[in-house]
Amino acid sequence: MARKVPRVHDEALHRPDQHRLAHQRSGRARAEVEFDEQTVLGALFGQFDTNLVHIENRLGVYISARGNRVVIEGPDDSVDRAREVLKGMHQRLLSGLEVDSGAVDSLIAMSVEPTLEGIITGAPGGAPPIMIRTRKKTIVPRSATQIEYMQALVSNDVIFALGPAGTGKTYVAVAQAVAQLMSGSVQRLILSRPAVEAGERLGFLPGDMKEKVDPYLRPLYDALYDCMPPEQVERRIASGEIEIAPIAFMRGRTLADAFVILDEAQNTTPAQMKMFLTRFGQNSRMVVCGDPKQVDLPGGVSASGLNDAVQRLEGVEGIATVRFNTADVVRHPIVGRIVEAYEGKDA
Repeated sequence: MARKVPRVHDEALHRPDQHRLAHQRSGRARAEVEFDEQTVLGALFGQFDTNLVHIENRLGVYISARGNRVVIEGPDDSVDRAREVLKGMHQRLLSGLEVDSGAVDSLIAMSVEPTLEGIITGAPGGAPPIMIRTRKKTIVPRSATQIEYMQALVSNDVIFALGPAGTGKTYVAVAQAVAQLMSGSVQRLILSRPAVEAGERLGFLPGDMKEKVDPYLRPLYDALYDCMPPEQVERRIASGEIEIAPIAFMRGRTLADAFVILDEAQNTTPAQMKMFLTRFGQNSRMVVCGDPKQVDLPGGVSASGLNDAVQRLEGVEGIATVRFNTADVVRHPIVGRIVEAYEGKDA
């Protein structure tokens, strides 16, 4: 029986009859996809076929399903992209990964890249797909630039990740760090950021040193708890395997056998950045994350250490620079539109 268009959706957003007529008038391509493993088709299509409707709305195609066979109609490029997205979704489900609206959006975003199939299914010859496995979840790239970023994280000593909020710069770095700590390829995980307020003044904070700096480091804790069980995080912090501290605590140290992440690096001074980068030790990896357009340094400080370091070090052997933009935002789509609107205004 052919798929029936769900009744529970916004008719203004999706009118399948008008969709089909428009394609007939303008000329259309047609493609069929047949899935061997039918047990995942319910999750593939989504409740009330919401995943198929979402692809139709985003790519301007019409999708009909009969049993394990799906027919896609629409403009050539859109039909090709929709087919690759459906195949990617199917492979995710077979790999034990969830397919939610965020995953569908990510596959749609990556479908413009010729490497999408290799990322989802693995390259020819049995090479594994690009992913990061942690104790709690498996992270796969959710934007084209995240593909480049994940590759850089395993092939370079120092990685600069530049771009707006919501692109996964810090989250992916923490996931990679946790994976390497779990595998034993590093002995410590060190997370740091400058203690600079984002526009407000927090005043004198009560408590011991940990309580004073924790508000600045909360995003790093959040990423850790998402990748590891809370009891493991607390145990490893207590043992010193995981250290979360302001950048000032790095002075005078050599960070060997460690995965080191500096977040909000745009709020360092050139002197702080030089101090941090020269802490690099044997068998270590450093990731420096920041948004050059969101500098919150106090008045009188003219230069960001992040911008200065990238200018000096880009192209140096062993150092990679990955640049994200608004198209790579993987939070709610409105976050990307907000970032784009602010950057357009500032331009």
